[in-house]
Amino acid sequence: MLFFATGIQAQENNAEEKPKQEGHENNNKFKQLYQQFATPNQYRTGAGAPGEAYYQNQADYKMDIVLDDKNTRLDGEARVTYHNNSPDKLEYLWVQLDQNIRKQNAPALEKNPGGMRPVATPQSFVQDYMKESFDGGFNIESLKHDGDNLSYVINKTMLRIDLEEPLEPGESFEFDMKWWYKINNHVSDRARSGYEQFPKDGNNAYVIAQFFPRMAVYNDVEGWQNMQFWGDGEFALPFGDYEVNITVPADHIMEATGKLQNRDEVYTREMMKRYKKAQKSFDKPVVIRTQEEAEKAEKSFSNKTKTWKYKAEMVRDFGFSTSRKFILDMMATDVMGKNVMAVSLYPKEGNPLWEEWSTKTVATTLQNYSDHTFQYPYHKAVSVHSKNQGMEYPMICWNYGRPDVDGYYSDRTKFGMISVIIHEVGHNFFPMIVNSDERQWGWMDEGLNTFTQYLTEQEFGRRYPEAIAPLEQYPSRRGIPAKIVPYMRGNQKYIAPIMSNPENVYQLGNNAYGKPATALNILRETVMGHELFDHAYKTYAKRWMFKHPTAEDFFRTMEDASAVDLDWFWRGWFYTTDNVDMGIKEVKKLFITDKATKQGKQFLEQYGANPDEIEAVYVVEEGNEEFDESLKGKSVLENSPTIKEYVMDNFSEEERRKLKDPKYFYQVTFEKPGGIPMPLIVELTYADGSTAMKKYPVQLWRMNDEVATKAIASSKEIVKMVVDPNLETADVDVSNNTWPKQETTNKFEKFKESLGN
Repeated sequence: MLFFATGIQAQENNAEEKPKQEGHENNNKFKQLYQQFATPNQYRTGAGAPGEAYYQNQADYKMDIVLDDKNTRLDGEARVTYHNNSPDKLEYLWVQLDQNIRKQNAPALEKNPGGMRPVATPQSFVQDYMKESFDGGFNIESLKHDGDNLSYVINKTMLRIDLEEPLEPGESFEFDMKWWYKINNHVSDRARSGYEQFPKDGNNAYVIAQFFPRMAVYNDVEGWQNMQFWGDGEFALPFGDYEVNITVPADHIMEATGKLQNRDEVYTREMMKRYKKAQKSFDKPVVIRTQEEAEKAEKSFSNKTKTWKYKAEMVRDFGFSTSRKFILDMMATDVMGKNVMAVSLYPKEGNPLWEEWSTKTVATTLQNYSDHTFQYPYHKAVSVHSKNQGMEYPMICWNYGRPDVDGYYSDRTKFGMISVIIHEVGHNFFPMIVNSDERQWGWMDEGLNTFTQYLTEQEFGRRYPEAIAPLEQYPSRRGIPAKIVPYMRGNQKYIAPIMSNPENVYQLGNNAYGKPATALNILRETVMGHELFDHAYKTYAKRWMFKHPTAEDFFRTMEDASAVDLDWFWRGWFYTTDNVDMGIKEVKKLFITDKATKQGKQFLEQYGANPDEIEAVYVVEEGNEEFDESLKGKSVLENSPTIKEYVMDNFSEEERRKLKDPKYFYQVTFEKPGGIPMPLIVELTYADGSTAMKKYPVQLWRMNDEVATKAIASSKEIVKMVVDPNLETADVDVSNNTWPKQETTNKFEKFKESLGN
């Protein structure tokens, strides 16, 4: 007992004197994302699919809207039916009042720090320092249930309805509301919706959205999504059915979310004839309301009104656009065997650009997006011309791209218009149908949409080569890896991970649009390949049609449907601000010999072997003191009788004919200064001028995050090696990508020069 106690005491004393062994956390770039991901449950599976208990609540609206053109005011009345499909009792309901961001003294107006810039446009200077701030926001006139006033509280852009009795699972709650607000000038206000005034003819063109108090989302992830609207983080909305009656001046022409119920009442007889013709026109648009008719209406300023009636099922929002200035054209589009109307609405100021390319772009977008996701489920998609605008709603969107007053437009204006139409029409898929939470994860709609936009732009260029001539392919602004390099190698103080809330990033365009789109393009082209990626991407889209996916649902589905472990990719590209930088650190030229070398002997002795007793083949580096010039230019069988004897004794004549007999060996040490591991693509150039590509999987970096060594055997002499020769990986520094190191202008520098031109 005494000995045992003494031994224990001695151990304790030694433990105090001996320094504690240092350890480290598992920071391997290839470890799984279990710590970042929520635990799968009955609502969302580990495969990234909706679970057996998945639910979502629904909000249905019946609205009567009156637009007062003279006073630029909108009045509305609505009956809202909210269906609680959750397993929870709801003590209150949250409603979004996004127009309140324009109330005077709204905190969102002062959210950003900043002083006076050294230079500014006249428009921005007047807006910032000379113009009286616009006093907008919702004015709630009444909020009732069964004729009785409801108790409610407004907190900036959110309204809480306090229920007398909790809303039980499976029950619905119906309430009536009445409101109005002053419509803002979206051009001077730089807003998502509002009106543009045309001083020459005194008319307004309206693009109206966020025009009614909208129900917030309640789900299994966080309960109520009642994060305040600050301006950048967009919207989280439940699906529902809409019946909307919109009263506007009688000389206006309109388009909106949903099916028009009284077309024969609001269209002229001639417009109805043209509409029926457009339903059968698959090759070119049919003008429903001509420019001549629109110009005539510009002068009328009717005091009468018309009510346009729309119904929409299973949409998450509603938008409309109206003006007496608008021209209207349409064409039918075959979307996977279903006829869909591609529609454009624009003033004469948009011509001749809009009449030529808008509706064709809508049609191409519907077809190509459907090919990559699911068949477009709605009956139409509308592109509305709006100065300085790009914004999306179910079945309708606003898009910029305006020629000069004399009708001239540059290629930049043309491609800008086509791209924004593709992007905004594409938003019908993300997030109008695959209904992600934009308020929290901006990249889930903007990034996925920008990526699919890139694919569609390239398809547009193939379909309409006359539109891009003399270019060989469409000049996409985002999605090409080299174009994201300046952002990814920028100042880390002003870069945030993609997995950041849109309100908390420095460069939203690069963060939520450009970088995720580039990442997905690289994933498709370089990491997974088209077949695996396309199947997984389509699986995600189909799984989450008309549902509310999270980021984890996307990540998990892409792996589940492809059998490709991508945790390393999501971590590097989405959870960090690391960048890609790979290169060639060292190249050694090696030769085979039967003559024992010092290094070879030491290697054998290290493992307890006697070099004199082992029949071995040795490797010697060119330039080493033991190197023999006679080894150069000879094959393995010529330089090593030992190998030749082994081959003759162990292989048949037919088998020997299939064996390679390389003459040249290279030991290449690749380096990775960048934080993101990526597959290693290497172009080899031989002495005879021919080339070959070698691709190493990303797992090459799993044991050492800094360097990786590979041996290359070749029958021909290699005179040059280039890492990432086609700029596929967004490598931020290509100065270390070439062996022998070259000082000449590389492909990336040439690419930058082409951008400058």
